[in-house]
Amino acid sequence: MTGQEMDSPTEIKLGDEKGELRLMKAGDGAAILAFAESLPPHDLLFLRRDITKPKVVEAWIEASKAGSIYSVVVTKGDQIVGCGTLVEDPLSWSPHVREVRVLVSPRVREHGLGRKILQQCFRRALEENVKKLTAQMTVDQKGAIAIFEELGFRGEALLKDQVMDREGQTHDIVTLSCDVDRASDQLSAYGIGGA
Repeated sequence: MTGQEMDSPTEIKLGDEKGELRLMKAGDGAAILAFAESLPPHDLLFLRRDITKPKVVEAWIEASKAGSIYSVVVTKGDQIVGCGTLVEDPLSWSPHVREVRVLVSPRVREHGLGRKILQQCFRRALEENVKKLTAQMTVDQKGAIAIFEELGFRGEALLKDQVMDREGQTHDIVTLSCDVDRASDQLSAYGIGGA
């Protein structure tokens, strides 16, 4: 990935209110930490790193500036209420694959925000000619799984007892994947096929 191009911030509806979908900026660190702290801890289990830690958020912002992570946020006023990333591992054997991660505040769920964030990540994947997308989440996140499946993702693996919460309880993680080329017709139905 080279840089973080996005034409301009996009206004989106959050019920009766409005928000803005835009690229993450270097100055977003404090707002991202506040957002992460506001989420139920279970929502963070699928992430590879704990984004409630300032050091992790700093590394995330640096990786976004370097271009190995494409990061978008949704703001409502001066608060971040959602975010999405498209993660590349430039040192892996799979340069054609990106991992998608989406988080949405419980305060603004049920307004299609997760879908909008995921669609923006798809646009970026199409622009970069990515061949395969993957996503991970705990098996009980039925709403998130449904959104990913609507956009062409299918179950690929179940990892038993893969993550441990702060109370020491283990949870299963499901890995979903999407062949971007095969999903292009479905993506077009969502208005993002010709990105």
